[in-house]
Amino acid sequence: MVEQDDAPVLTLPFVPLGPRMFGMATIPGCYWPFRSFGLALEAGETALKTALSTLANHVNGLRIGPVYDTDPAATALIAAARAQGWTAIDRTIGDNWSLDLPLAREGQPWPRTSTLRKNRFHEKHLAEHGVPDWRFLSGADWPAAFADLGAIEQTSWIAHDTDRTGMKFTADGHLAFWQAAVADPVLAAMFRAALLTVDTRPAAFSFDIDTGELLYAVANSYDPRFAKHSPGKLLYWRNLVAARDRGIRRVDWGAGDSGYKQVIGATIDAPIRDWLLLRPGLPAFVGRLFGWVWRRSATS
Repeated sequence: MVEQDDAPVLTLPFVPLGPRMFGMATIPGCYWPFRSFGLALEAGETALKTALSTLANHVNGLRIGPVYDTDPAATALIAAARAQGWTAIDRTIGDNWSLDLPLAREGQPWPRTSTLRKNRFHEKHLAEHGVPDWRFLSGADWPAAFADLGAIEQTSWIAHDTDRTGMKFTADGHLAFWQAAVADPVLAAMFRAALLTVDTRPAAFSFDIDTGELLYAVANSYDPRFAKHSPGKLLYWRNLVAARDRGIRRVDWGAGDSGYKQVIGATIDAPIRDWLLLRPGLPAFVGRLFGWVWRRSATS
């Protein structure tokens, strides 16, 4: 932690990375979207230099990422590190997809009339399976509502066609993480989900982190029994409209699965990279020689 005028302006947590003999560390956190560190707006170059000098006394190198190219804290630290003689090596993980929600204007319907027509068609046939119900979950619904999200995941392709490490709301997945997170009322207020049930049985969900005007679309899934009627797409259009109505202006989808994101209207935003910062001296020299190994590992 670095203080400036007796107030903390930078906090950089790190944990060991790889064999201890290499002296490497990494900033811990979720894969996406928050794997940066705390940097106050008023922090100056001196705070960054102090952080790097202190860090160099404890580790040979630091991994930051994956982070967006637009991440202000990581960008500032990387620039300061290069100026201080550190070697900075990046590997490209992917591209971020985002959607700017249109402002509500009279005479300009959104979603488009053609989209609404298709959605009504699918909703009509979805109703043949039972009574559909659309709900929006927030603060007071957690942690009990995680059971419905987990029930959907248990039926989904993630449960049956993968190694299940991507399961977020099941006991053998990352449920414990989310249950612990909602113990913080501030975080619980940021967690939102749209839920579709058919005859009270959970059928599809979309889970988001609401940070004000920016919404992070963290996870979505559906019961394949209803796949023919596009339950995920139906739910997400309702979710987007509800988000816009409460003031959301931009949706961040992260990387991957670009097909459905493009259909909804998302476009490629900032690249996402993984960084290695190697302190001046032998570590920086080795990084300049073998940095290509790190870059190449992004596609291995």
